[in-house]
Amino acid sequence: MKKQHNTGLDFIIDKLTNSIENALTGEVFDTEIVAVKGADIKQINKKDWQFDWHKELKDETKEVYKLTTVNNPTIIQGLLSVEDKQDHIFMHLIESAKFNKGKDKVYFGVPGNLVVYACKVSFAKGYDGFLAFDAKSALIKHYQESLHATHFRGLRMFIETKAALRLISKYFNI
Repeated sequence: MKKQHNTGLDFIIDKLTNSIENALTGEVFDTEIVAVKGADIKQINKKDWQFDWHKELKDETKEVYKLTTVNNPTIIQGLLSVEDKQDHIFMHLIESAKFNKGKDKVYFGVPGNLVVYACKVSFAKGYDGFLAFDAKSALIKHYQESLHATHFRGLRMFIETKAALRLISKYFNI
């Protein structure tokens, strides 16, 4: 049996915005996040993504969400995979589209939007915004500073209610 190696998530919170922001012009675009369903799957071309999102979509314990702009819902800006652990939400994967990575990215704010949405899902399910995930060890401090996440032990981190509320109020203007 092949041993699975957990390396943790390695997304970077590039900018806290209440939407996504064009990296060149600063123009802000309203976004929406919805569950990936049937026809959306054809939009997720394996060569365009680092992770195997088709595998995530086949796993019935997980829910996969896509981030798009309101005015252009056919272009996926980022993807998120979460699991309902019955007392919290666990974030398995998060990835920006390849055109939103690196120094030439098109938009800032994609990972932040997706993390905050996971917190929102946690509130909706009655888990007080509690979100857990495993982080690459080199990014633990980054998540503590950018998301106010708490380092539990090993690679495990969590976002508790107060931090989740702070993020949600920033992104959703609540």
